[in-house]
This record gives sequence, C-alpha cells and structure tokens, in this order.
Amino acid sequence: MHNEEHKNLRLMLVDDEPLARQGLRIRLAQVRGITVVCEAENGRQALARIAEHKPDVVLMDIQMPGIDGLGVVDALCADPRLLNSIPYIIFVTAYDEYAVKAFAAEALDYLLKPVEEERLREAIDRARKMLRQRHRSEQQQQLRQLLARLTGQREAELSDPRQQAEQLAKLVRPKKLVFKDGHTILRIAQEDIRWIEAAGDYMCVQTDEETHVVRTTMKKIEADADPSILQRVHRSTMINVQRIKSLEPHSNGEYFLTLETGKQVKLSRHYRDKLEQLQQ
Repeated sequence: MHNEEHKNLRLMLVDDEPLARQGLRIRLAQVRGITVVCEAENGRQALARIAEHKPDVVLMDIQMPGIDGLGVVDALCADPRLLNSIPYIIFVTAYDEYAVKAFAAEALDYLLKPVEEERLREAIDRARKMLRQRHRSEQQQQLRQLLARLTGQREAELSDPRQQAEQLAKLVRPKKLVFKDGHTILRIAQEDIRWIEAAGDYMCVQTDEETHVVRTTMKKIEADADPSILQRVHRSTMINVQRIKSLEPHSNGEYFLTLETGKQVKLSRHYRDKLEQLQQ
C-alpha cells in the first residue's frame, strides 16, 4: 500500500449481530482517517466482500454461525487467489484467556467485547503502522501460526476451511453465554445451566440458582453454545447433557430424558441424530 500515512484506511466490519456492528460504527465515527466501506453478517459474506472491496482492515467477530471468524482466516490463507487481498485483521472476541493468549503470542490484534473506544483507537493506530511497515504476507504467516497454535496441527495441515472452522469453534468457544435481562447484561457459565425453554419471544434459562427470562432466540443460543454441554433436543428446548440422569424410548419413536432434578424433557424425532451423543 502506498502513502498509508496520508490516505484513509478502508475498513470492513464483520459480525452477525447488527447492534454490534452499529456500536462499532458509532465508535469509529469518532476516529479520523478511516472509511467503513462495507459490512458482513457472516463468514461467507465476509469472504465475498473482502474479495470485492479489498479493505485495508477488517474488524471481525470470531464467533459466528456457519463459517466463524477463524474459519474466514483459514479460507483467506488457503486461497491463492486472495493472497494479495488479505487485509489486516483485528479480531473482536469475548473468548477466554486461552484464546487471547494465542492472539497475543502471534502479535495479532484483538478487541474484547464490549469494545472500549480508547482500545479501538489504539488498534486502528496499530493497524495503520503495521500496514506502513510490513507486507501483507507476513500477517498471513502469523494467522497460520495462530490457527496451528489453537488446533495443535502443523501449518501444512491447515487446508480445509470448513473442517478447520468446526474444529476451531470447538476449541475456543466462550465458557459463558451472554444474555440481556432487561437493562442487565448476564454472563452465565454454560456448566451452570440446567435447561433452556422457549416462552413466546423470550427464553427461560434455568440455572442451579434461579430462572432468568431473556429476550433472544433458540437459534442464537444454539450457535453460541458448546455442544458438549448444551444440546437442543426439541424445537423449544435445550438441555445440559451433563445433567441427564436417564434416557427412555417412547413407542412413537421419541425419547424422554430425565434430568438430575427429576424434570422430564422430550427428545423429539427431529433431533434423533443427537441420541448417540446423549448416550455417551
């Protein structure tokens, strides 16, 4: 890139939450020398729009349904046609300390949610300096090293973006789920959740201590949840698989799950593919 110091940085925002993108736009409006050229709400859109718009910097959420942020990175690194289009990546994450240490070890920038304005400015300034001083291929190497560090694989083995995205999602899912309860932000450890049930436009999240009524969707919770802990067993129900006491078949092909508390939950036929995992 030529004359980096004197031209606007072209930014792209990637997050499946519209409110998260809006919050970033509001904060970025206070930063001089940047232009938000496009947005994406999932990994597939991100790959297409990076190729089309060739942004200088991408602020990208890691945890998204389908191809997540790390899956996007893997796809960029694996596609020779995109080699010269790889932007400077700033990860946006609510992940635990393990993943954050991995980013730091490879000198890759990250922002923790909720994003603070001062920290955002620092990340943009750092991106500007890095783009002046270094070639894009160097960050590609750093991104591959990050993926290798998180998965324990050799860099040469990182070739299938879809498979890699699934593996990375399992490794670095956040330990807590984030919900809004009125004006309060709740962070609930997944291990503490007994079950989750839909109630109209709301979800009832039952923990060991109390029931929280939150406004979200089952689809969103399922995308964020660690499947080794929380599994959807019915259109309107998720359970903590570690809390299952017994599993009994019903004559119509459905199953009834009994949890530690004595609560019975139906495993509908639509979710029969979960049966093998639930029996482990």
